Amino acid sequence: MPRMALGLAYDGSSWQGWQTQPGGLTVQDTLESALAEFLNHPVGTICAGRTDTGVHALEQIVHLDTQAARRPESWVRGLNALLPASIAVQWAKPVSDSFHARFSALSRSYVYIVRNTRVRSPLMHGRVGWVYHSLQLDPMRDAARRLVGEHDFSSFRSSQCQAASPVRTLQEASVEQHGDFYLFRFQANAFLHHMIRNLMGAILYIGQGKQEPGWIDELLAQRDRRRAAPTFSPAGLYLSGVRYPDEYQLPSGDTVQALLTHVGLTWPTP
Repeated sequence: MPRMALGLAYDGSSWQGWQTQPGGLTVQDTLESALAEFLNHPVGTICAGRTDTGVHALEQIVHLDTQAARRPESWVRGLNALLPASIAVQWAKPVSDSFHARFSALSRSYVYIVRNTRVRSPLMHGRVGWVYHSLQLDPMRDAARRLVGEHDFSSFRSSQCQAASPVRTLQEASVEQHGDFYLFRFQANAFLHHMIRNLMGAILYIGQGKQEPGWIDELLAQRDRRRAAPTFSPAGLYLSGVRYPDEYQLPSGDTVQALLTHVGLTWPTP
C-alpha cells in the first residue's frame, strides 16, 4: 500500500500524551479518528517518538499506509478541518515503503523552556516550565556537558520504561540563558521514558546549588533512579525535530525559532 508521511504539531496541554489509550484522549486517537473520516476507512499510525502527557510537538513525524489517493495539500487542509485547534498537520509527503517514522529516524531533538522568576505567569502556564529558586547558568552548562556521549541512563529512566537497553547516545545537551528564560536543548539517537524530564530535574538541582556538577557523573555511575532528582514538570517541553536520511527528502524548518514564536519570545538563536 502507498505510504504517507505527515509532519504534525500539537499543544500537548489537554492531551494524555501521544499513545492511544482506552479513554481516547490522546493525540494518536484523535489523529486516527480524523484520518478514518478523511480516508473513509480506519488507519493506524506510527510516530517518531511517543510524547508524554502535557508535552508539546513542533515536528512530530507520522507514517501511515492507505490506498486512498489525495493531493498533498488536500491531506493538510482536509485533516486540519477535522482536527481540534490544538493539533495540526504541517505537511504531507508520499514516501517509499522503506520509510518508517520510528526506525528510520537518525535522531530526535527536544527543547525545554524554563522561566526563572519569583512569581509564576498564568499566561505561560503549560507553555514554559517555571522555577522559583534562582538558577546559575555555568553549573548547569557544566552538568549538561557531562551527559553528552554514550551512557547507561538507568538513573534517568522511568520505572515504567520498557526499553530493552538503558544505553543511549546523547549528541547534544546544552543550556542558554536569555533574561529570565533558559533554553535547554537535547538531541539523541533515542530517549528512554521520562529521560529528558529526569535529566532536567538533576540539572535544575545543580542550577539551584543543591548539588555540584560532578553529581551527574555519580548518577551515571550508580545507575539508580532512586538517587536522582525528582522528575521535572512536562510544561515547557517540546519535541522540536526528527532527523532522517537525506534520501527521504522530508521537509524541515527552523523549529526552534518556531518554538520561540509559539511562546511569544523573540530572542535570537545563536
